[in-house]
Amino acid sequence: MSEALVATQAPEALASGASGARQFWWRLRAQRAATVAAGIVALLVLVALAAPLLTALEGQDPTTYHPALIDSARGGVPTGPLGGISGHHWLGVEPQTGRDLFARLVYGARVSLGVAFSATVIQVFVGLVVGVAAALGGRWIDQLLSRITDIIVALPLMIMSLALLAIVPQSFPRPVLVTLVIGLISWGSIAKIVRAQTLTLKGLDYVAAARLSGWGAWRIARRELLPGLAAPVITYASILIPVNISVEAALSFLGVGVKPPTPSWGQMLTAADVWYQAAPQYLLLPAGALFVTVLALAVLGDGVRTALDPRAA
Repeated sequence: MSEALVATQAPEALASGASGARQFWWRLRAQRAATVAAGIVALLVLVALAAPLLTALEGQDPTTYHPALIDSARGGVPTGPLGGISGHHWLGVEPQTGRDLFARLVYGARVSLGVAFSATVIQVFVGLVVGVAAALGGRWIDQLLSRITDIIVALPLMIMSLALLAIVPQSFPRPVLVTLVIGLISWGSIAKIVRAQTLTLKGLDYVAAARLSGWGAWRIARRELLPGLAAPVITYASILIPVNISVEAALSFLGVGVKPPTPSWGQMLTAADVWYQAAPQYLLLPAGALFVTVLALAVLGDGVRTALDPRAA
């Protein structure tokens, strides 16, 4: 019934000259898949933020070993049914170490989501600055920034990340390092999008009028161009987040990302690759969390793109 109400009221809101933000929310809410995906993403973020509270309720932490819960005679497989699930260990324990799986999973969400969101912010900021500067600068500035952007786009992300992460001292905080590496290597695509969109907006009448009024380039960018850039930038950022989650997981899986004992979903998969037969839950839990997160963010990103598209009305 609520969906029917949204469907009947949305056209009225759009036709009555509602604000751009309100139109966006109507269009997004009218998409059931995007609404469900947004709820899943919100729940995942809430779980990540509330990780200390959730583990306190369980009475565990992500780093304490429980050797008594490991069957050394079987090579370190957890004792008890379903990987050691009990009232004290809601999702069981890790093989060999006995660390609580629930605690490591929710703390791993903090690392994986935090790295992905932070890297996306860096990518958007750098790409926005470079793209606008290239479009508003003179011919030589445009040529210089465009060639730098082409080089950044051509760089193989995984190979460059592996090289940089391998040479940095281990004392440097690994989640921060992974965030910086991902964010500073892969901003080229969004810079190209911003430059192309800014060049289009420069030819519009209201931008020309602002220029004739004596406004400076950065004032024009802040007051006239940034509102027009919001839709493509937000759309592309919503696509970058699941990509960055996958990159962080891949780097941690390859052993150059987040290091133990700090939990991350990719690092958990690295340790679980030899236990998929003896303790399948150790592999399935982080893999399932990654799959659900990436899928929800991808669906939400597509919904945001549709809601921000003026032709969707």
